[in-house]
Amino acid sequence: MARLRYVLTVQRDHYLPLRVIKEQLEQLDRGIELVADGELTVTPYTSASAKSAGEDEVALTETSLIEAAGITTELLAELESYSLVQVGKGGVYDAHALFVARTAGELAKYGLEPRHLRSIRSAAEREVDLVEQVLTPMLRQRSVDAAGRAEETAAEIARLTTRLHAAFVDAGVRRLRTR
Repeated sequence: MARLRYVLTVQRDHYLPLRVIKEQLEQLDRGIELVADGELTVTPYTSASAKSAGEDEVALTETSLIEAAGITTELLAELESYSLVQVGKGGVYDAHALFVARTAGELAKYGLEPRHLRSIRSAAEREVDLVEQVLTPMLRQRSVDAAGRAEETAAEIARLTTRLHAAFVDAGVRRLRTR
């Protein structure tokens, strides 16, 4: 029941294609759980899902990352050269690196190379700057609950900007199909 609810929620709220949802379900099956507070998360990747997926616990060597992501050594080297994937402390990769590498591998099947993905990272960094503008005044407050409110606000803004981004991409692709 939880799997079905997850599929329907992600489709409705994030416009994810079934292929992507299938991959997320496969991650669940492999033990990389996309769980937050006992309920399946409805975002393709968030800091909450990374924590629940055990970002600190996922420690992949280069070889295991390549295998788990289904990519080549060359693709990983390119991803690292464009700072899309970074090796962490102790020379291991975390859940975020796995997610990015796997997604880049899927995009590579369509001819998109890491150099093309820099614009996506840049757009995400600009969105983070917007979140920071909202959070900075909140974090300056000295109240006990300011940090908690800031965390909730950051998560909500991230969810909304991700949804808006997906809507713009979806609308743009729809326009391409009608040409």
